[in-house]
Amino acid sequence: MRGTGRPRDIVIVGASLAGLRAAETLRAEGFTGRLTLVGAEQHAPYDRPPLSKQFLTDSTPADTALPVPDGLGASWLLGRSAVGLDPDSRIVTLADGTRLPYDGLLIATGAAARSGVIPGEPGPDQGVFTLRGRDDATALRAALTPGRKLLVVGAGFLGGEAAAAGRALGLDVTLVEAGAVPLERAVGTEAGAFMGMLHREAGIDLRTGTTVAEFRTAHVTAPEFRTATSSAVAEPGAPVGPLTGARLSDGRTLTADAALLALGAVPATGWLAGSGIEAAGGVPTDARLRALFPDGGVVPGVVAAGDAARVPQPLAGGAAPALGHWSGAVEQGAAAARTLLLGEAAPVFAEVPSFWSDVHGVRLRSVGLPALGDTVKVHECDREARRLEVSYHLDGRLVGALTIGRTSRLAAYRRALAEYVAAQHA
Repeated sequence: MRGTGRPRDIVIVGASLAGLRAAETLRAEGFTGRLTLVGAEQHAPYDRPPLSKQFLTDSTPADTALPVPDGLGASWLLGRSAVGLDPDSRIVTLADGTRLPYDGLLIATGAAARSGVIPGEPGPDQGVFTLRGRDDATALRAALTPGRKLLVVGAGFLGGEAAAAGRALGLDVTLVEAGAVPLERAVGTEAGAFMGMLHREAGIDLRTGTTVAEFRTAHVTAPEFRTATSSAVAEPGAPVGPLTGARLSDGRTLTADAALLALGAVPATGWLAGSGIEAAGGVPTDARLRALFPDGGVVPGVVAAGDAARVPQPLAGGAAPALGHWSGAVEQGAAAARTLLLGEAAPVFAEVPSFWSDVHGVRLRSVGLPALGDTVKVHECDREARRLEVSYHLDGRLVGALTIGRTSRLAAYRRALAEYVAAQHA
């Protein structure tokens, strides 16, 4: 019977960072059974952070491939999506009908770019892009030619980085943000205002307190219309013209040749419908990253990691906020692998979240969960020297810290946060 004792067949659905780190950990921890990695993309595992930075700006696209250790001994099923899970029979079904039995399963399908939120939203063929995978970045890169006008909708980390890349390439860039300042929900008003200053100093037209109400396209009819990124045409007579601009919710209009929607991401968990796992907002897990049913029961033999998972955070009182950071995928992938091998004997997941962002020649670094803070303390704010240090507190307790140009100062904050997290698991 499957699921008794140490697993012999492990399937990892999601062949990106979290999945690869899990596979490496399984082999390092002595797993000698059959290991299968399923990936919806045709690409072997690659790093995503460069896609919104140097991949767009370098004359030769940056190599984003992640190194795969020799001797990993895994079967790679790339370009093949999972479409179903039967946790009772312990079978994953793929789109081509393949059924993969497992003793242990890691769900690491990541997230998809949020789109379809603006009425009549055009697609990439008309110059409106999202950015999540390498193919997205390749299409966007082809549109970022000097002299064009780029509109970025959403001034979060991804939107800010892509806007900075567009400006570095010589484009006129407009960055539209619904909040009062960039990154307001993630890092607060103080750090958000600092980032807004950096964007404006770089020559970006930052529009806050507004968003796109509708896109505007040229009234060209197929088969006249072609784009630089696609030779596809719509049905004859259909309005398929390229992007010309947008109307904002505050009534103003602007022109644009290309646009990037940077409105966040949603967990890629739709394939779990019917499995009994309620995963619309991500797969809920316990502190060992075991997947949970709605009643709190553990799904036998199933763990989750990365953007597809919702992992309880001691800093958040056990709540499971969406994070979507590179470090989380690395740490959770390894921790989930150990849980598959050790079960209840596996250590609880007790890492301190962290993230970084590179824009306009400076590095923003953060530890903890700044978004939780009800009080922000500014320890240094030197706009001329491009230096910032802030800490975030909830009911007087440290929950996060952020620096720009002061990375070395984060070590003390990380230690304090790690001590708190460890105490919660003691």
